[in-house]
Amino acid sequence: MMTKARDIMTGGAECVGARESVLDAARKMKDLGVGALPICGTDNKLKGMLTDRDIVVKVLGAGKDPATCLSGDLAQGEAVTIGADDDAEEILRTMTTHKVRRLPVIDGHDLVGVVAQADVARALPDPKVGDLLEALSTD
Repeated sequence: MMTKARDIMTGGAECVGARESVLDAARKMKDLGVGALPICGTDNKLKGMLTDRDIVVKVLGAGKDPATCLSGDLAQGEAVTIGADDDAEEILRTMTTHKVRRLPVIDGHDLVGVVAQADVARALPDPKVGDLLEALSTD
């Protein structure tokens, strides 16, 4: 039986609101002990992912004020997601294709968790993990 996203994800993913400041998002990351948060709009729809690297590079590195910069402004394009019942192979393909290390997990229209690269690594045989790591570490 294949491992599904819902089996390996971290559940109860908290969003940062698109209208919340990047500073608030950074505080939430610190409090939760995470390096990324899904960005949710006022319509409760997923807008993207905000990573600690985004904050450093696109806000601090660009000389912007994290207290006035909105999290939603850092959402790029359509959010890349995975279905709760998608298997580990599909997660691997999606991460590799889109060069992302974390994927929000959607069940219907609801955000139910996040799958990280490490979660997939634990669920897959070693050769597949090596392929994922190689794909994500090249720019």
